[in-house]
Amino acid sequence: MAVYAIGDVQGCFDELMKLLEKVHFNPDVDQIWLAGDLVNRGPKSAEVLRFAMQYPESIKVVLGNHDLHLLANAAGVNEHQHRMDTMESILDAKDREQLIFWLRHQPLFYYDAKLNFSMVHAGLPPEWTIAESCERSKEVELVLQSENWRDFFSNMYGNDPKRWSKKLTGWDRLRFITNCFTRLRYCHDDGRLALKFKGEPKDKPDKQKTWFDMPNRASKNDRIVFGHWSTLGTGQYGNVFSLDSGAVWGEQLTALRIDKEPYQWFVIEADPDGLPHAKTSKKK
Repeated sequence: MAVYAIGDVQGCFDELMKLLEKVHFNPDVDQIWLAGDLVNRGPKSAEVLRFAMQYPESIKVVLGNHDLHLLANAAGVNEHQHRMDTMESILDAKDREQLIFWLRHQPLFYYDAKLNFSMVHAGLPPEWTIAESCERSKEVELVLQSENWRDFFSNMYGNDPKRWSKKLTGWDRLRFITNCFTRLRYCHDDGRLALKFKGEPKDKPDKQKTWFDMPNRASKNDRIVFGHWSTLGTGQYGNVFSLDSGAVWGEQLTALRIDKEPYQWFVIEADPDGLPHAKTSKKK
C-alpha cells in the first residue's frame, strides 16, 4: 500500500487526475490524503468532491479555509464573498445537498497512528500536542455535523481571540480552533496567532515566526503534512512537510509519498489555460 499526501487542489480536477495517474494510484490498495482546500478558485470543484466521495476508505480529507467558505455560502452566510470565488459548480448542482452534507462531515485534523503521521490544512498553535489537536478538531466537527451547523458560520469569521486558553468557551473557542487548523501561517514570538501576513518567511514582520518554527512547540517531534501556503511552496521543515505548490495559480500540483522513507515527491505542471486565475497574484 502506498500513501500519498497532496496539497491544495482547489477545483483543479484535471490536474488531480494527472497526478494520480503519475503515481499509479489504485484505490483498492493505496490511500490519498488531501490536505484541505479541495474547492474554490479552480474550475471543477464539484468534480473534486464527487471523486473524493467515491472512495471513503482510500481518500482522507481535512477541511481548509476555502472548504469552510463554501459551507458558509451554503449556510446563507455570503457577506464574505471574493471576486475570485468559483463555487457555482457546487452551489448550483443537482446533488448540492449530498456534496454539502459530505463536506460537513470531514475533519479539520487527521492522525494515522499506524503511520504516525498527521494532516492539517494550515497549522497548529505551539501549545497543542497531537492528541489535543485531535480533541480540538472533534469540538468543531460536532458543531459542523449538527442540525445547527449554519449558526457556526455566522460566528466563524474573524481574527480573535489570538491566544489559546483552556478557559475559552463558545464561539470564541471554536473560532480560535478553526483559525489554527485552516488559516495559521505565523505566530507572534509570544505565541499569539498572527493571521494577517501571508507571504514568504524571508519577508515576515519582526517578532513573528512560522508556526512550525515556534520554540517549545508541543508537536515538534511529530510528523505533519500541511497545505494552505502557496507562497511558501513545497518542502520539508524538520518533521513537517509543506504541500501547496500553487496549482490553482497555474503552477504545480504536488504529492508526497509518506508511507516509507526516503519520502518521494511527485509533481505535475498545471495547465494555466484551464485556470481562470492562473495569471493573478498568488495571495490567497
